[in-house]
Amino acid sequence: MNSLEKFKYWECKANYDLETARVMLQSGRYLYVAFMAQQATEKLVKGLYVLYIDREPTRTHNIWLIFKGLMEVEQFGYETGNHVFDKAQEYKPFFSDLLFYYISERYPDYKRQLSSNITETRAKEVLNKTEEVFVWLQSLSQFKK
Repeated sequence: MNSLEKFKYWECKANYDLETARVMLQSGRYLYVAFMAQQATEKLVKGLYVLYIDREPTRTHNIWLIFKGLMEVEQFGYETGNHVFDKAQEYKPFFSDLLFYYISERYPDYKRQLSSNITETRAKEVLNKTEEVFVWLQSLSQFKK
């Protein structure tokens, strides 16, 4: 597979996870909305990494770490424009928030605690922000197509 085919694979998986987050919201499974939002975003960022760098990213669930590695590649900044760095800084806190939802899903004690803290309102906020970020991330792929 070439880098574009790999990106399309990651993008397909990310879209599936985003749709799953929407379904989880409808079913009232709010913790899983946040978890699937994290998964969708992580997969799309990994896809961009592969698209621009043509190798697999470091094995991590830290979205910011992967995106930061992508931004350090001169060609990425050249092709996408410097505005991408400002937007990335804007979304950096959200990427950190999403990492927490991944970690909480993996550890039962965190999961129990977090389950009681994720309300329908919070789940909607996470999903809405994920959808916003998702559109932006997808737009970054256009420079390599």
